[in-house]
Amino acid sequence: MKGLRSLVVVCLGLAPAWLQAQHVGADSAAPPSPPPLEVRVDSSQHELVLTAGPFHLPVEPAEGEQTAMQMTMDMASMEGIVLQRFMWPMECWVRGLRVELVDRQGHVLPRRLLHHLIMVNFARRQLIYPAAERVMGVASETDGGEITVPKTIGIPMHVGHGLGVYVMWHNPTGRDIDGVYWRMTVKWSPTNLQPRPISVLPIYMDTNMQEDGNNEFSAPPGRTTKSFEFTLPVGGHLLGVGGHLHDYGSSVRLEDAETGKVLVTLRARRDSTGKLLGLERKLFATRGEGLRIRANHRYRVVGEYDNPTRDTLPGAMAHMVGIFAPDDMTKWPKIDPTNRWYQKDLADLLGTGKSL
Repeated sequence: MKGLRSLVVVCLGLAPAWLQAQHVGADSAAPPSPPPLEVRVDSSQHELVLTAGPFHLPVEPAEGEQTAMQMTMDMASMEGIVLQRFMWPMECWVRGLRVELVDRQGHVLPRRLLHHLIMVNFARRQLIYPAAERVMGVASETDGGEITVPKTIGIPMHVGHGLGVYVMWHNPTGRDIDGVYWRMTVKWSPTNLQPRPISVLPIYMDTNMQEDGNNEFSAPPGRTTKSFEFTLPVGGHLLGVGGHLHDYGSSVRLEDAETGKVLVTLRARRDSTGKLLGLERKLFATRGEGLRIRANHRYRVVGEYDNPTRDTLPGAMAHMVGIFAPDDMTKWPKIDPTNRWYQKDLADLLGTGKSL
């Protein structure tokens, strides 16, 4: 096909030497070998297509057979997470992705088998936390398994950036499933696009993120609220937000911690029992306007759960992810390889892949 060039990559050994050298924890167990990853660039469609598999998905115990300790909501009995690495192949702006699950014959499988899939950029850190950037991702509650922003904005990506993808599975079907593949189609804009897109970067705001990478909390019967306050080193505009909750989660919101004003709320769609069906996403603006965020000003992210059962449920999560257009990209914090939080995140990603 014209404009199509294929790069077939086996993930192991593709991380740059500096990244491999910083894998801390010499006594860590060797990570499981990931299935092959194929990376294909379609220049005519402005798409990067990644396909990985086959994966084996062991069945989860039925809820009635799980002990309270085992029942970590959606997280119980999931297959170990494996990071798959590749090098970013072109200069561009990323503007969205779509994730599908297929079997060996290419038949589409239900997205509920996927708890979440995250793309990591080892060449840039997050704005709030000193951990590797999470570029984009989808979760079981992501409508259509797709996230797309207008061509007027995009995440700048550069040739040679070390990238990785990790996935967490969720198999409640009652049987083991073999031969599962995930296929991620990344939409990108070329560098000659006119007018030039506004460069944006992801911002991750978690209600309970700890230095050890754990962000879970318990949800006792009734209403539970979890919150986290933060400041940013650079101001800018928040152009859009999405989020992540588990079953019985009702909302996640962003507040001005100094005035108490609610800036944006994302509400969950749930069934009659409180199980999560989806979560709102909101796009504020596409040409640099949107929700003004000030540097060195206190903000608060708040997650709420409404647990109708009599049990305290472990494994709750609540976070918001936004599209942020910084006023000055040069003020974005740089990676500090000596930072303990960064080292723990890197060790988790390169070791088991289990991280933020």
